Amino acid sequence: MFCYQCQEAANNTGCTVAGVCGKQPETANLQDLLIYTLKGISILREGHPLEHRDDCEICKGVDYFITNSLFITVTNSNFDDEAIAVEIRKGLEIREGLKEGGCVPNRLADHDVLTFTVATMEEMQAKALSIGVLSTENEDVRSLRELTIYGLKGMAAYYEHANNLGYKKKEIVMFMEKALASTLDDTLSVDDLVALVLETGKFGVEAMALLDKANTGTFGNPEITNVNIGVGTNPGILVSGHDLNDMVQLLEQTEGTGIDVYTHSEMLPTHYYPKLKKFKHLVGNYGNSWWKQREEFETFNGPIIFTTNCIVPPKVGASYDGKVFTTNAAGYPGWERIAVNADGTKNFSKVIEMAKTCKPPIQIEEGSIVGGFAHEQVFALADKVVDAVKSGAIKKFFVMAGCDGRMPSRDYYTKFADNLPKDTVILTAGCAKYRYNKLALGDIGGIPRLLDAGQCNDSYSLALIALKLKEVFELNDVNELPIAYNIAWYEQKAVIVLLALLSLGVKNIHLGPTLPGFLSPTVADVLVKNFGIAGIGSVEDDIKLFMGE
Repeated sequence: MFCYQCQEAANNTGCTVAGVCGKQPETANLQDLLIYTLKGISILREGHPLEHRDDCEICKGVDYFITNSLFITVTNSNFDDEAIAVEIRKGLEIREGLKEGGCVPNRLADHDVLTFTVATMEEMQAKALSIGVLSTENEDVRSLRELTIYGLKGMAAYYEHANNLGYKKKEIVMFMEKALASTLDDTLSVDDLVALVLETGKFGVEAMALLDKANTGTFGNPEITNVNIGVGTNPGILVSGHDLNDMVQLLEQTEGTGIDVYTHSEMLPTHYYPKLKKFKHLVGNYGNSWWKQREEFETFNGPIIFTTNCIVPPKVGASYDGKVFTTNAAGYPGWERIAVNADGTKNFSKVIEMAKTCKPPIQIEEGSIVGGFAHEQVFALADKVVDAVKSGAIKKFFVMAGCDGRMPSRDYYTKFADNLPKDTVILTAGCAKYRYNKLALGDIGGIPRLLDAGQCNDSYSLALIALKLKEVFELNDVNELPIAYNIAWYEQKAVIVLLALLSLGVKNIHLGPTLPGFLSPTVADVLVKNFGIAGIGSVEDDIKLFMGE
């Protein structure tokens, strides 16, 4: 195997024996083959006479297949080899169906991606060895192709959440296909691929805007909310991942059953939405970031549902191993999958019945944390914020969005937040907030010094807030604002957030705890020179740098 798509890549160069995330070589190879299959479908789709017709059921199915398959390959999403193999076979059936439409471009008629066939697991593994990441020999071309693909994976995740709520935009899927096909086009120059990366960021903004519209249109605009981090006395179900459509269905099906529902990690923002927080049995948030699940799931006692990533393979003999369910793109060997019905609904009755036999959760924390500072809520505070900036009460905003992870070096972000001057405000989204969202950071004239917008995709809210401040202060460039960007990353959804910010013209972003291993020296140099991308140093030195001292 060779995989360097996440921040945990071994030695920051790539996992070759097994993934630090827990992914085995066989799984990594199957994921590579699934991506390769998507490239073939994408080449055919660009010329198909039925491409993206709104009245074509085949097109609708292919759209979902592409986005869901990309999501399956996001770090920590799916470890189930059999499930991935099923997707590969399904993809080959789709590819052959498109070829029968007579739309194979002549120059690609004999291209391997359009002709290979596999049936057995052994054949899949053998084929995967020839089409993996390292099959692109030029390291700069490889770097830009992979940067694009990782951006597409993050984009697909956000698009799928919107799609699950009934919100679609065919232009986004059409771009995904164009970009996937482009990664097989050897005529593209490095400059062409750089342009493709930036275009990926542009469509990343559109995908996050669509998801924001889906979430707020379905559940209302997030409100400032104090979220309980203790427990109740009833048995509970713990929901992890990111999908709010799953959450509302579960809340509806558990109402009146005597079962409490808890959020975990990136599901925390569930509590901020008016139409979700109205459910009285949505008791609180249990635990911390995704990487602590091995210990925290042991004390929860009840069943757990993974609506998406981030799965950590359980230890042998883990008491919760038989209580975990997956759905959507998530999967793990031996964990039962909740099927998606034709109309998009799901039946959580097995989870509910299991919960009734379990003890209530063991309390591991007490108190509450506050969040819900998405764009509309912050816009409502705009006058107060502007006055605080004009008076000098707020000297600077720090965007500290992104991902958390298990590396000890991520303590940097806790120390950074804790040591920032008291006249600064942190804007956050994503699970990176778990490094500092329980610190006593205080407020500035009633404005909390930590404003949590929500999930990683709600980084879109932070971009809107920056653009609104640019308008209010009548500035020509968003980079003239007193905003610094110190972003933590882990997986591909953070990659699309980064590319989205670059497409919006944001510069001088600091990225850590390490720069991506998939950036070749030349590509990294382009990002540094053109966009001011930088890594992190010591807490003390970085604060001085950001504050202009």
